Amino acid sequence: MFGFDPDMIFRIPALLVALTLHEYAHARAAVWLGDNTPRYHGRLTLNPVAHLDPWGLIMLWLFKFGWAKPVPINPSNFDNYRKGTILVSFAGPAANLLIAVTSLLLLFLLERTSLQSVMTGKLLVNMYYLNLGFAFFNLLPIPPLDGSKIVSSLLPARLSYKFDKLEPYGMIIMVALLYLGIIGLVLGPIMSVFTSILYLFLS
Repeated sequence: MFGFDPDMIFRIPALLVALTLHEYAHARAAVWLGDNTPRYHGRLTLNPVAHLDPWGLIMLWLFKFGWAKPVPINPSNFDNYRKGTILVSFAGPAANLLIAVTSLLLLFLLERTSLQSVMTGKLLVNMYYLNLGFAFFNLLPIPPLDGSKIVSSLLPARLSYKFDKLEPYGMIIMVALLYLGIIGLVLGPIMSVFTSILYLFLS
């Protein structure tokens, strides 16, 4: 029998918020820049069901890092193809970073009042770490993550074309790196440094 992990009560809502707002930010940014493709595909919504990806959820469950269903966009609708792609790609991780910082700020504020409870504290801690992890994970330059689209848009056309050829193998590379623990080794120190800097500002 599998034991029930009480922390899942806090992780699940935090996870749904992280995934949903990440993809919604992509969709909203694309529409704002002139591409209505996300709207046509029903992705300009805060309904989590529209954004969840089964494989991404499995990876989150197994390795603590995962992804949601990518928002379809048509960069040719942007005034500037490369700039638009970079902005839309960065919008998702930026949303997660904003949620993470807000969660930690609320946690600090509540600790200084009589309003904090154990449940509220656990929820905010999960909101912070899940969103922080999701933001930095998606910024990795591995297809089809957001970081790969940013890198591809920054590279010269010839190198960008070669880099994009990695996309069919991106999922295999990502699962292998997760399984070997390499992604955790890379992101762990980055998240620790980011958290330490935030603590310095909030203390």
